[in-house]
Amino acid sequence: MVEVQVIFTCLVGATSNESISTPKKISKIEMTPWDLQFLRLETIQKGLLFHKPKQENTNTSKSSLVDRLKESLSRTLHFFPPLAGRFSTIENTDDDTVSFFINCNNAGVEFTHASAPKLTVSAILDSTRVPLIVHHLFPLNNIRNIECVTKPLFGVQITELVDGFFIGCTMSHSLGDGTCFWHFFNSWSEISRGCQIISKIPVFERYFSEEMKTPIHLPLKLDDEKLFEKFEVPPLMERIFHLSKESICKLKDKANSEMDVKSISSLQAFLAHLWRSITRCRKLDDEKEVVISIIIGARTRLNPPLPEGYFGNAVHIKQVKITAGELLKNRLGWAAMQMNKMVVSQNSEEVMKFYKEWAENPLIFCKGSVIVGNTRLGISSSPRYNIYGTDFGWGKPVAVRSGMANKSDGKITLFPGVEEGSVDIEVCILPETLQALESDQEFMEAITKN
Repeated sequence: MVEVQVIFTCLVGATSNESISTPKKISKIEMTPWDLQFLRLETIQKGLLFHKPKQENTNTSKSSLVDRLKESLSRTLHFFPPLAGRFSTIENTDDDTVSFFINCNNAGVEFTHASAPKLTVSAILDSTRVPLIVHHLFPLNNIRNIECVTKPLFGVQITELVDGFFIGCTMSHSLGDGTCFWHFFNSWSEISRGCQIISKIPVFERYFSEEMKTPIHLPLKLDDEKLFEKFEVPPLMERIFHLSKESICKLKDKANSEMDVKSISSLQAFLAHLWRSITRCRKLDDEKEVVISIIIGARTRLNPPLPEGYFGNAVHIKQVKITAGELLKNRLGWAAMQMNKMVVSQNSEEVMKFYKEWAENPLIFCKGSVIVGNTRLGISSSPRYNIYGTDFGWGKPVAVRSGMANKSDGKITLFPGVEEGSVDIEVCILPETLQALESDQEFMEAITKN
């Protein structure tokens, strides 16, 4: 059995470099409704797989590479002080609530050097199903965002493979969203390549509407055991399905043609194909309600939009609900149009409506409320992130994978494919559903064989 062996774990803080200009020094950041909604959920976990650099032939050079990554991580944290901080709390005795903020105290991120001496790049890259060992290539497993009062907000694990390296990162989802996660990952690779300053400076000033009072008061008890309640998840399997640019174009053209429109996007078309296919393979009764949950980004929807480098969550979740019978009776274009209508409706007014209503009546998701059952799909991540440009100085990654955080039946994670315009869809579902999906001719016609 292939195992992961931890060589060492330590905390890495930001290197102080007064010669490099950064945004004004910050010590405390208030948290928005976008940040606080994820407190009871788990973290963001994404990692990159690399072939071994050609010069890495000795134990000494391996140590040099890990040391270089550790040193460049520290220098990158100079530009991202919240990542090396912790959450702090204030108990509001006047109304028996609690408030959270980010304390930029440079307590450090967790840095782990590990080894998987029998694991090869091809074992991860070429496996039909995602190997279970991939989950052990990440730090800070089984951590909820609310625990980052005492635990690190960010963690890195560098795992040596037989012929490569895996860099797995874990970030509290209440610190930032996927855009923030890849902003940091990309910036770290820039510093590792020898850049003195990063190409996109983060903006840490959080967005609050003018009338909103801070900090936001949450009706929580920090000693309430329900905050840390465990939820059982059935045995699941994961597989990466690859969609080529050509296949995506065909699905998009088909969806738009069926509805006689031009407004259905590539994303909506291939998600409709996936949604219909998984629903068919689940063999649900026609009257069963099926749900697809989609993350709505607020950055460009606000008027004026948030600054490009805004570092914090700026998303909320919206659902499309119909019956299984409706979804399968109607064609691809109809299913895609249901998503299109919902997404188009999310203008600046709708974004602010969610934002203000949440502040007045906080709804903090717990894993039990978002565990995706056999009637649901939950879509996360994005094929638009700059993943394959994350070059640490020895070449681009050959694959991206996610960790165990927030996994449940029907969790879908989207990544760009290696080839420009292609998409990798990481599907996490029950074994019997995955087997049916792999045998579903209509679904597999759009899939490029690995």
